[in-house]
Amino acid sequence: MRIDSYIEKLLFEYNCVVVPGFGAFLAHSTSAVIDTAKNTFVPPSKIISFNAQLSKNDGLLVSHIAKEKKIGYEEMLQEVEAVAKMWKQRLNQGESIELFGIGKLSQKDQRIQFQPENKVNFLTSSFGLTSFTANPVQREVMKEEVRELEEKIPFIITPEQRETTSFRPWLKYAAVVFLAVSLAATSYRTYDDLKEKEVAAQEEAQKEVSRLIQEATFFESAPLELPAISIEVTKKQLGKHHVIAGAFREEQNAEKRVAQLKDKGFNAFYLGMNRYGLHQVAYDSFEDPKEALAFLKKVKATDSRDAWLLSEK
Repeated sequence: MRIDSYIEKLLFEYNCVVVPGFGAFLAHSTSAVIDTAKNTFVPPSKIISFNAQLSKNDGLLVSHIAKEKKIGYEEMLQEVEAVAKMWKQRLNQGESIELFGIGKLSQKDQRIQFQPENKVNFLTSSFGLTSFTANPVQREVMKEEVRELEEKIPFIITPEQRETTSFRPWLKYAAVVFLAVSLAATSYRTYDDLKEKEVAAQEEAQKEVSRLIQEATFFESAPLELPAISIEVTKKQLGKHHVIAGAFREEQNAEKRVAQLKDKGFNAFYLGMNRYGLHQVAYDSFEDPKEALAFLKKVKATDSRDAWLLSEK
């Protein structure tokens, strides 16, 4: 089973995709770069890296593949863990692993090395933008070439040419005056337009204020009495010891997990967000720690080996 295509798809939307039991692929955003040596402009992008320490299952990858393949979560979790185990065996044997569109994995000195492919820009806001090279403008070189031509070619100025030459500065001054007059006329028209729009906006605002004052006066003069409604709210009494089913990056995935566990007959509920920003789902909670440990042992044997106990102080 190949999971690299699913990892590549998730990296467009998330900055961390964890392969349970193996490690996490991280995406770091970078701004646009100008390479002055090669005269190349590179658009903003995401740089992909790998961290083998982040191997705890967060449910993102497994839930995504299970939804795409329309199979159960636990079954898909076993398949993904099998892929992670196979990757580790191949790396220990000295092989390298090519992840299409992502990069290359290898192992050196018992540490996993990752070389990103850098062919795909995972930053969606830079979609359609590519690197390009611009040739620098050689202004000084052109000036030198013109000077060399002036030195080589003799110029003969006739009286008619002198008169034409002496008339050219007046043309420059006339062009400057014409440009200034055009800018002044344009600015005046723009100012008039802005004043008209400002007056129209003030009139519209005044009408709205008058309407609101009339409505407020109407309700003040004719108060409406509403009957009192009493609502009874029952809140689940939680113990201090919770048997955790999983922690998810997206709250929607946590709610799906709660629904799955309830279908299996557990008193599952959404516990809330922990200090790492993950949404926790619990099988059940207990006041007695011995009951919690006994229930955890039962869950590990019958439903999930990844369940664990969270005790509040």
